[in-house]
Amino acid sequence: MEWFTADQYWIGRLVFQRALAAVYLVAFLGAALQFRALIGERGMLPVPRYVERVPFRRAPSIFQLHYSDRFFAVVAWTGCGCALALLAGADGLLPLWGGMLLWLVPWALYLSIVNVGQTWYGFGWESLLLEVGFLAVFLGNDETAPPVLVLFLLRWVLFRVEFGAGLIKMRGDACWRKLTCLYFHHETQPMPGPLSWFFHHLPRPLHRVEVAANHFTQLVVPVLLFTPQPIATAAACLMIATQLWLVLSGNFSWLNWVTIVLAASVLNFGGAGAPSHSPAPPIWYEVVVIAVAALLLGLSYRPARNLFSRRQIMNYSFDPLHLVNAYGAFGSVSRVRQEVVIEGTADTTPRQESEWREYEFKGKPGDVRRWPRQFAPYHLRLDWMMWFAALSPAYARSWFGPLVERLLDGDRDTLRLLRHVPFPQDAPPAYIRARLYRYRYTTWRELRATGACWERTYVREFLLPTRISSPR
Repeated sequence: MEWFTADQYWIGRLVFQRALAAVYLVAFLGAALQFRALIGERGMLPVPRYVERVPFRRAPSIFQLHYSDRFFAVVAWTGCGCALALLAGADGLLPLWGGMLLWLVPWALYLSIVNVGQTWYGFGWESLLLEVGFLAVFLGNDETAPPVLVLFLLRWVLFRVEFGAGLIKMRGDACWRKLTCLYFHHETQPMPGPLSWFFHHLPRPLHRVEVAANHFTQLVVPVLLFTPQPIATAAACLMIATQLWLVLSGNFSWLNWVTIVLAASVLNFGGAGAPSHSPAPPIWYEVVVIAVAALLLGLSYRPARNLFSRRQIMNYSFDPLHLVNAYGAFGSVSRVRQEVVIEGTADTTPRQESEWREYEFKGKPGDVRRWPRQFAPYHLRLDWMMWFAALSPAYARSWFGPLVERLLDGDRDTLRLLRHVPFPQDAPPAYIRARLYRYRYTTWRELRATGACWERTYVREFLLPTRISSPR
């Protein structure tokens, strides 16, 4: 079937595949380095306890069959190895079916992690990586040109990511319609980056231009993805530029990078890199791709309906395999930034004059003099959830108590998630408390005078002084 493949996307596919492999590597590396404290056997939300009450059909995962911390580590590091192999182009050295299997391995392994990750893996970019990763299995390798159907489905995902985010904004917070959301967003976003302070202090008219440009990129440009070239390539390039702007302005894990990867699949390099005589794809491959495309188009009914629903939901998966999902971000924007600050004391009886020492997180604001750092695309899961905890204690109900217990116990794996621990591991604090503070960026004058990029004000107690009731 001559229509089945598109020679002009050889280079676009190569860029897409290598970039996606890099995102996989970051995802598996984060899982390997953080899982013990979060979902390990002694973690805050242990996997064994979760799989006891959630059946396989609701959360397909190899960890439903067996779990141990050692086994999880093997899975995560195996995923890293597969990602490195794909990054190096190992799929191109294999026969077509072998390359497909190699792409299937990281998808299946990461699906297993996400489906037992609970709160820690409840972010939209997890489902996005899985949906895109599944499509990558069928994109082919050097034995065949990229299939048109898979390229179309990748554009369909990109359309839903951008258009869904645009619609959720227009239906959500009024500040998006008034073009004023960026008066607050750079200060109140989950994890500011090193340039966020400067973005916040841009002139307000420029903030309004930013919001208007965002609406254009998310509500108009996505439609152009389905137009002839070079218009589709120009639309993809505009999306890439917008995502790079977002990369500079904050830490959004790999959300921006997966979107950039998706946009790369749209780029038309005019057949550069393609062999002079493209080999015809085998019949079995054509049958598999057509069947998968038909399945995904059928499943897409629900996310398509969601886009045009007045009750649009975002960051939701419509099936346990995360094959089709709803996306969106920042339907509402906080006007005030609040942070939960955790402190400990060695005093066996806390008094007003007791010395309380502060725990410092790697990414979330704490010390007002510490400038935010760039962590994305790496995802600091605990830091992100601390931002949600400050929004409402309900977001932290399942894991905040276990976090405090592990700090009181001097748990090594939990302490490794932090930047600064004010107590030795073998001499943990006697009491832990948590306080809620309002944070705001300092002005240029305040920054020059104090060297602090934040100013904070005490709001209320978040957790009264707490200790372990039973002996250690």
